[in-house]
Amino acid sequence: MPELAAHVREVPVNQIREITEAAWSTPGAIVLSIGEPGFALPRHILDAGIACLDRDETNYTPNAGIPALREAFADRFRAHNHVDIGAERVYVVDGAQQGLHFAMSLLLSPGDEILIPNPGYPTFAMTSHLLHAVPVQYPLYPEHEFQPRIEDIEALITPRTKVLVLNSPSNPLGAVICEETTRELVELAVKHDLWIISDECYEAFTFDVPHTSPARFDSAVPGEARVFTSLTLSKTYGLTGLRIGALICPPGLERKMNNVMEAIVSCVASPSQYAAVAALTGPQDYVDTAREHYRSNRDAASAVLARKGIPFLGAQGAFYLWADVSHVSGGDVRAWVRTFLADAGVAVAPGTAFGSIGEGWIRIALCGDQQQLLDGVGRLPART
Repeated sequence: MPELAAHVREVPVNQIREITEAAWSTPGAIVLSIGEPGFALPRHILDAGIACLDRDETNYTPNAGIPALREAFADRFRAHNHVDIGAERVYVVDGAQQGLHFAMSLLLSPGDEILIPNPGYPTFAMTSHLLHAVPVQYPLYPEHEFQPRIEDIEALITPRTKVLVLNSPSNPLGAVICEETTRELVELAVKHDLWIISDECYEAFTFDVPHTSPARFDSAVPGEARVFTSLTLSKTYGLTGLRIGALICPPGLERKMNNVMEAIVSCVASPSQYAAVAALTGPQDYVDTAREHYRSNRDAASAVLARKGIPFLGAQGAFYLWADVSHVSGGDVRAWVRTFLADAGVAVAPGTAFGSIGEGWIRIALCGDQQQLLDGVGRLPART
């Protein structure tokens, strides 16, 4: 049998899926390892997708998405980020992960370096490998509240560096990059002529601090703009299975974007697009309810961790808690989470799924039932 391509063989295992699939096959397990919103979808969103099927609107759509959805994404982005963009810069994608792949496909040649956070979402590195690029991890240290520092990133830039990936609010950390640092990061990209891919999947969920998009500080001049913004409705509206998101691109790239989109996925399914229009333009009760649920879960789970003496990062956004279990993980948190699942019936994501700095840490998803969450967190061994 012929071998798979070398760059595919080098793609690392996704440790989040590894522990979650083990949990799914463990009867009665409490699954806190994956970020799956647990609310029923609002009826008006479901009805919009069903109506699309009922009228048999199941043909190809434009590469960039149906006009109504592109305009709805642009309206939301303008309102939330105070950035004057038109719908022509919005490309509807098959979920945020396809949007990240789309952006990296546009920007990276074989051997190019891409700066990704450590700890950071695993597919940043996985997708880079698939495109023959070289992921270079910039550190987010516990002693600096897991915030990016300009000097740490700048020290890693070489002539081969092409892209800087930012993620705020952060998965897995729940950290939010402040306005001043966001501005400095864009200035750093300008100084070294780098592209920025900004993963803003959790932009709807921040607690007591604002979300600041790097696009606020980007140039509006074609040829000088450098920020790609990746958005999704998977987290904001719980549409994980409909696979719908948007990639907002700098001005002047429309023709190239269409060509690459055609080669990757052609277009996104029309029922998902019409459901997304309804989500973005209809009542926003779901988002408000979800935000308060995640805040309540964060506060309740944080209180349990504090009573147990387990250090954690106070989550400012997203719906995760980042907790330090180094007192029991023995220097191999990936192995420990498997043991914890077997012994305690609880699945949490190992910090090493997100990079080497995650050793000794775990990510706890806050998006499910609060009683199950407290039961699961309550089984973590206390620090004595």
